[in-house]
Amino acid sequence: MTTETIPSGSRAGGPAARRARRARPDLRMLPGLHNRLPRCEPMTPDEVARIDAASMDILEDVGVVFRDEIALGDWRNAGADVRGERVHLDRGLVRNLIATIPSDFTYTARNPANSLRLGGRDSIFVPMTGAPFLRDLDDRRRSPTLDDLAMFHKLAQMSPALHSSAHHIVEPCDLPVSHRHLHITYSSMKHSDKTFMGMTTSPKNAEDVMEMCAILFGAEFMESHPVTTGNCNGNSPLVWDETMLGAMRAFCRRNQPVLCSPFVLGGANTPASVAPTVAQLNAEALSALAYTQVIRRGCPAIYGHYLSTVSMKSGAPMAGTPEISLMNFMIGQMARHYDVPWRTSNTLGGAKTFDAQAGYESATTLSAVIHAGANYIWHSAGWNEAGMHCSVAKFIVDAEQCAMAYRMAEGIRWDDFDAGLEAVRDIGPGGHYLGHPHTQDNFQRAFFLPELFDNNSIEQWQAEGAVEITGRALRQARKLLDVYIEPALDEAKDEELRDYIVRREAEIPAVEALNQEF
Repeated sequence: MTTETIPSGSRAGGPAARRARRARPDLRMLPGLHNRLPRCEPMTPDEVARIDAASMDILEDVGVVFRDEIALGDWRNAGADVRGERVHLDRGLVRNLIATIPSDFTYTARNPANSLRLGGRDSIFVPMTGAPFLRDLDDRRRSPTLDDLAMFHKLAQMSPALHSSAHHIVEPCDLPVSHRHLHITYSSMKHSDKTFMGMTTSPKNAEDVMEMCAILFGAEFMESHPVTTGNCNGNSPLVWDETMLGAMRAFCRRNQPVLCSPFVLGGANTPASVAPTVAQLNAEALSALAYTQVIRRGCPAIYGHYLSTVSMKSGAPMAGTPEISLMNFMIGQMARHYDVPWRTSNTLGGAKTFDAQAGYESATTLSAVIHAGANYIWHSAGWNEAGMHCSVAKFIVDAEQCAMAYRMAEGIRWDDFDAGLEAVRDIGPGGHYLGHPHTQDNFQRAFFLPELFDNNSIEQWQAEGAVEITGRALRQARKLLDVYIEPALDEAKDEELRDYIVRREAEIPAVEALNQEF
């Protein structure tokens, strides 16, 4: 949570007014991040060309399996070499198709003030999704409910550095799986007026999401305005299945962007080496990106991946390793080589509680994705236990960490440089700046002040109850929920959305199963 900024040069109202402004929280969403930092690009131009050539060789010689008759027919019509389920893609065809993907676009939120540019140097932070468990406001690990999902959507709404309410941050296990996508989408729309994600757990679920978006925004409006995001996971190595491809078609036909996300477990479903893993991942992503343009030329699409490495001791996925950072840097270079926006995963943790391991893993990944220049920064709050649970405490701290990274990526401010130098002349040797007008005018924005970290003396910390970070974060979550105000939703649209859910629930058999998206 941030506090209201006092404009530079303004001290209106005196000390009492300034204290009041500091105490009053400002929960407005930060604008989309325009990342001004130099990008970390470990590959030379020749090495980028080498990865590109290797990926194109894979597409041409090895091919990619598309387990979907409609997609196979689409590829035949597009001129691809289709042999059974395996599609061999000529590099010229691939390059021609991906050249029509927009390099950037704008998400329209239901609150126009929260609309966002994506691509180039413009990035957004998106909370985690898909957790079958949560650690709740009492830090208990348990199965989530629809009310828990609503709680996370409310926290996302009130976290300035989070630009989206995502979708199923946690699985609402009190609902039949076959009906969940309806309530998840409604919760995303109802409890937040930021952009959100749409479920792609089946082609029909994706179509339901598109219909609900059409109610909220208008079907004609969606033809020229991205309003949501789908995610389509590949089955590495080199397989795309009917479920994901059908959902992809539902989104692309409505001109809505999808994340084309190979599911990488480095060393298990890719080679046990960084560079060839990226070559395979790149081939998989390109095959899906190209298919979005077979579905609809010019529709927005995002180069995606879910990226982890596998422990050679246990086979378990790992987070925060150096190879993950290196691969993020490389993938960023490849996405820019093709001039398409790209997605990554952020603040991932494998720890079972919100402990030092979770913090180190998350901080390492956050730093890497910022310096890699990622655009769609997903799983930015709450992820722990390899995605098995979303932690309320970690969600709150991760959101503040994103705000800190946002400030760093804004780069150096020069607007008060001359005034600051004048302060040096005023103070001279041996003085201090605490009472100087420049300090009074700029203290709130000069240095980021984390609210959840404790930098007081140990005596003061003990006097205040010796509360550790998890306790402070849970206390902050309760405070935020106490002041939450639901963003108004047009009553007629709200009623139409609820009517749609009732009708579809009557039409869809209640089925129990579990799907996760990464």
